[in-house]
Amino acid sequence: MDRGARSGLAAAGRWLRSCAFVVQMYAAMAVLALFFTPWAIVDRRGAFAAIQVYCRYVRWSAAWMVGLASEIRGEVPSDEVLIAAKHQSFFDIILICSVLPRPKFIMKKELRFAPILGWYALRIGCVPVDRGRKSQAVAQMLADVAAGRAEPGQLIIYPQGTRVAPGAKRPYKMGTGALYTASGLPCIPAATNVGVFWPRRRIRRDPGLAVVEFLPPIPPTLTHDAFMVRLERTIETASDALMAEAGRRPPR
Repeated sequence: MDRGARSGLAAAGRWLRSCAFVVQMYAAMAVLALFFTPWAIVDRRGAFAAIQVYCRYVRWSAAWMVGLASEIRGEVPSDEVLIAAKHQSFFDIILICSVLPRPKFIMKKELRFAPILGWYALRIGCVPVDRGRKSQAVAQMLADVAAGRAEPGQLIIYPQGTRVAPGAKRPYKMGTGALYTASGLPCIPAATNVGVFWPRRRIRRDPGLAVVEFLPPIPPTLTHDAFMVRLERTIETASDALMAEAGRRPPR
């Protein structure tokens, strides 16, 4: 068998393993949701437990089914903080939720209607935002976050507002700076390289080491503009370094 044929068979095998992994990942979501929902209805701790168990299961199954190991670096926040995270695929959400004790996200409002995910997201205190109405969305986000402060936790926001492919550039949005200045909370930047192995819209998962890295906190003392400059530089530099470590050449 020549090299091309062997390469084709290897690629087909990787694609089939990826399909099997994706199918069982969503099946496990349904099973665990059914198991934990009675507890989650009466106590939010049940919702957090379900999410952590599921996310740790996905990390474990990704490692042995498709060869995608994962690692958390840096000090994991446990107090009430704002986390501004690079977002490349669903897997960085999995990694973050597998270690944070009380995660809650700023999320697009459409996710409220997603089966299973939507109800659990609202149960743990995630804040839906209408991304199409910019100024109104920021004002509503700040009001909703303030209303939810009675339930402390780690509030995660994606500064670019959506998943961004490795190497692609997308501006950082003003909502992160508004939330930083209004909340008075320290901000923990988080970098990642997960998109190198787990693309946004493809089924195929590649082997390697996916990393989310919690970086040193930014104290709540900067102006809005100074914070945004520092945040973008910090996250992009660290994410480029993680992607280079994974074998992807960072953009010029």
